[in-house]
Amino acid sequence: MKDLKGFNIQFVGLREGNHCYTYDIDNMFFAFFNYDEFESSSIKVSLDFNKKSTLFELDFEAKGYVEVPCDTTGELFNQEIDSNLRLIVNFGSEFNDDNEEILILPHEAYEFNVAQYIYEMIVLSVPLKRVHPGVLDGTLDSNTLSKLKELDSNSRVEKPVEETDPRWDKLKNLITEKKT
Repeated sequence: MKDLKGFNIQFVGLREGNHCYTYDIDNMFFAFFNYDEFESSSIKVSLDFNKKSTLFELDFEAKGYVEVPCDTTGELFNQEIDSNLRLIVNFGSEFNDDNEEILILPHEAYEFNVAQYIYEMIVLSVPLKRVHPGVLDGTLDSNTLSKLKELDSNSRVEKPVEETDPRWDKLKNLITEKKT
């Protein structure tokens, strides 16, 4: 992660108490993770780093948007991002990140990189189903939406009931009578 050096926090020599860090996230950040789901992005991440004598408390807050295609119409729109993440950093004999809320760093560590946590927080805050706000409130005018409405109205048209041969109806009755 040498290209993400700006996300390293060197905690050795840092005095105890609160420290604030801010990061401006755009698509170049996601390129480091080979993630290309967003057409564009503009997210401001603030990190409140509280150093205590035996552990660190990290509170991340992300606000901004990512531009994504609507799953219904394919139209691009800005999906709002408003996410929080709390992380506790403790020390142990070896690195362990099995618990999503607690990170254990080896005693000899002097810095750690927060880029992965910022990446996961943002990506997980985007809904699985992305629907353009104009679809929800009915203000979006798109060819795809018009075609979907047309197809939906065509499926609701009542089709004439086909008449069946009465001999087949008798055979069907035999099957249902036999089951009872």
